[in-house]
Amino acid sequence: MNILTSKVEASRANEVDATNIQFGKSYSDHMLVADYIDGVWQTPQIIPYGNISISPATTFIHYGQSIFEGVKAYKNIHGEVAIFRPKDNNKRFNISAERLAMPHVPEEIFVGGMKELVALDSDWVPNQDGCSLYIRPFMFAIDEFIGVKPAEKFRFMIITSPAGQYYNKPTKIYVQDKYVRAFPGGIGFTKAAGNYAACMLPMLEVKALGYDQNLWTDGIEHKYIHEIGTMNVFFVLGDKVVTPDLSGGTILAGVTRDSVIKLLKEKGITVEERPITIDEIREYYYKGELKEAFGTGTAAVIAPIAELYYDGQTLELPPVDEWQISNWVAKHIADIRYGKVEDTHHWMMKVK
Repeated sequence: MNILTSKVEASRANEVDATNIQFGKSYSDHMLVADYIDGVWQTPQIIPYGNISISPATTFIHYGQSIFEGVKAYKNIHGEVAIFRPKDNNKRFNISAERLAMPHVPEEIFVGGMKELVALDSDWVPNQDGCSLYIRPFMFAIDEFIGVKPAEKFRFMIITSPAGQYYNKPTKIYVQDKYVRAFPGGIGFTKAAGNYAACMLPMLEVKALGYDQNLWTDGIEHKYIHEIGTMNVFFVLGDKVVTPDLSGGTILAGVTRDSVIKLLKEKGITVEERPITIDEIREYYYKGELKEAFGTGTAAVIAPIAELYYDGQTLELPPVDEWQISNWVAKHIADIRYGKVEDTHHWMMKVK
């Protein structure tokens, strides 16, 4: 589709310290902007990255109609830039949009615009192992109206940022049994900004105790495991891998989660998607059968869990270098992204 492009006079890519790329600290030269007005998407624009001007009465500030996605682009061993599964992120983005009474963003804007933006800023894609270009598509309501009703005007944007590892060591996780992230019938399955806002205070509290993130449980019994604040979660119990199922509408359908499940099944490993309780995890731990635990997400990719704290007890996992399943899948998914093995699923969309 036609995208109006206004380029910067000089790139800032050479200002990034390639030896110390921190997640979410610097942003690429350009961004994509497209407005939805009178029921029609206007012509997208790629413009220099910078601040935007909005009215104090802008709807999303007051009523929270705001959603986002996380995607990554990689530079493979041949020097080619490719984006990991952007069409799947587009589908999930539109699921979030529908739940929050927002318009669908068509593929030609979401994926097509993303490809053009990443191509323009391809110098920002790191070529070091473990690094990538983090891509943040987001949409928010832009009506200038103070009143509780679904907005009619929206802005879709994409910004990008060179990224290193999100977690640089195995994580320590607090099993949350006080606060609640999501209930059935709510918006737990969406990437809505409000989901993350509600997690900020609990995150501060557990960080003060020395933990990295919360592992959320259900809001009725605080018994069934949902997800970690930034990730889906997997457990290796004996000779099988178990992860909470998505049927309750309280857990985000992670693209990395789906990728991991597919790769493990292809390797012949039993994967169970089902309700799982923290008590079951504890039982396997005391039997010596809790072998591995890890989170999956676009930012974190595969994040080993060193320990779980629950009800006054610390469940310590075996040393990460002894793990077989999560270490294998982490290497295999990285090899696909960096072009070291064949991409049999056609997950990588090359940017020209």
